Amino acid sequence: MLLDKVLVLSAFSGTLLAAQGAPIQGTPMQSAAVQREPIPTIASSATAEAKFTPDRATISISVQTRATTAAAAAADNAKKQNAVLAALRGLGLTNEQLSTTGYSVNPEYRYDPNRTPTLTGYTVTNTVLADIHDLTQVGKVLDTALANGSNMVSSLEFYASNTDAARQKALADAVAKARADAEVAARAAGGSLGPLMHLSVGGGGTYTPPRPMFAAKVMTQSGDTQINPGQQTISVNVSADWRFNPNR
Repeated sequence: MLLDKVLVLSAFSGTLLAAQGAPIQGTPMQSAAVQREPIPTIASSATAEAKFTPDRATISISVQTRATTAAAAAADNAKKQNAVLAALRGLGLTNEQLSTTGYSVNPEYRYDPNRTPTLTGYTVTNTVLADIHDLTQVGKVLDTALANGSNMVSSLEFYASNTDAARQKALADAVAKARADAEVAARAAGGSLGPLMHLSVGGGGTYTPPRPMFAAKVMTQSGDTQINPGQQTISVNVSADWRFNPNR
């Protein structure tokens, strides 16, 4: 009997201690949850642009030949393309600036009503990309290539060797715009703008304004083709989160 009473008393004491200890252990966690309030923020975004002048260009120059056999068309093409490349090297372009970007051999057929198509010959097209580092050479490269056997110019594109300065200017302008908008929003909401909490940057692509289909202008006095690179635009967008300090 005495042992049973001791066991019952011990069990009751353990239950009492556990019941008394539960609130003590839970109080700090409950207090921390109550104190952890969301931080008020203001989100803003902006886009800015900066212009830059290209200092380089690429030209796709092709030689296209036709013959009754593929071998004859290829041989004629190789002869003319070699003459074009030699002439361009004579202007100072290195092998690194002249790269083959396409080579194709295509059969040609004559189609008559109610008859099987008749093979008439083959067309061979060899395309070289010229990377020009001096824009004053663009017109001369075009004229030289056409004068030495090239009969197709499929593209002329301008680019800049370094756009870091333009991109950084656009980035600074975009951040300034985003901050100005956030400051206006904070004042309108009855507070002030706090420190920056998060910033993401996107964009950085370039945009070339539309050009006329025939961008090259032939100068009648000298016979050289004159090319105007114009300007290009780089765009940067930012998204920012700022701490909002409400007026108390």
